[in-house]
Amino acid sequence: MPVVFSLVVQVPIAIAGTILADTTAVVGGATIALSVLGPLLLLWIRQYPGPIVAILSAAGAADFLLGYSWMSPPYVALAFAIVIAISHGARTWTWVSMIAAWEATLLMAVFVGIELDPHRVIPTTIGLLLVLGFAEMRRKRRDNLAKFSEALAQRRDDELRQERTRIARELHDVLAHSLSQINVQAGVGLHLMHKQPEQAEAALASIKTASKEALDEVRSMLGMLRDESAGDEESDSAAVPPVPEPDLSRLEHLAATVRQQGLEVELRSEISEHTPAALQLALFRIVQESLTNVVRHAAASTATVVLVVAGDEYLVTIADDGVGIDSADHSEGRGLLGMRERAELLGGAVVVAAGAHGGTVVTARIPRRTASV
Repeated sequence: MPVVFSLVVQVPIAIAGTILADTTAVVGGATIALSVLGPLLLLWIRQYPGPIVAILSAAGAADFLLGYSWMSPPYVALAFAIVIAISHGARTWTWVSMIAAWEATLLMAVFVGIELDPHRVIPTTIGLLLVLGFAEMRRKRRDNLAKFSEALAQRRDDELRQERTRIARELHDVLAHSLSQINVQAGVGLHLMHKQPEQAEAALASIKTASKEALDEVRSMLGMLRDESAGDEESDSAAVPPVPEPDLSRLEHLAATVRQQGLEVELRSEISEHTPAALQLALFRIVQESLTNVVRHAAASTATVVLVVAGDEYLVTIADDGVGIDSADHSEGRGLLGMRERAELLGGAVVVAAGAHGGTVVTARIPRRTASV
């Protein structure tokens, strides 16, 4: 479009001006050549914006001087070159070329003896400034749009990453506890199958209950992820009702399932069950993951779980009498990482340390004001 428009505007008027004006053949030929040269050079403006805008600045200056005695059209090709060059990052080339070419034009007119008419110099100067201003405004708009698009894409990536982390955390917390319980009860069942069949039967019943609870939670979670609309008859969530997120009211049930695995659990909670749902979920998952780790790694016989309100904080402590933890060589797994993330999302923190009398102590602190938001 710039090439065609420049040719249509410049060439016919340059030819007509050359025929009607009383000019020499050299001047007329040069004027027509310049009117053709500008549009042709625009073919390479996107590949070489800097050099092309410099050449067109010189061509525009020559066209201004040659056509001074005749009402020649504006050098449209130069206007297109300015806008395209600045849009493609050649700002320095454009500004330096324009300033140098315009100053050289005015100085050349003085030295050659061409009388400068303010009625042409002033509109030309204003026109060049308007074109430069438009080009800068267009560049800034494109830059802002690019930054906005980049920020939007980054935000989407961050939201997707956070959602994947949340799903991974939830699945880990659900499956780690249930599979740990199933593993322990399966070992008990195999050991007592022939000696105490009734105990083996109880272990199998516990496995059935744990696996059903885990399956229901996982299917409910996957159903909500697959189905964004409530009217999808083919979705899994339509067949399986959503399972409510665990809260503090389920701590007793959690302790009971852990006791079935041979660990004596002492539970004391002074936190009201009317606290925000996000807080209750975080506290429950922290206690759940801590007890799961005790069963799997601590070789402990007892664990104490205490949830209290300490000043402006909710304080959760899970202590056991197991083999303890080596703080120097200890590496965090996904479970501990998930606990830390849950607490940090609510403005709190989780600390895992060796107990004063052996074992391991997990301490979680969450500000009350943050949790209530």
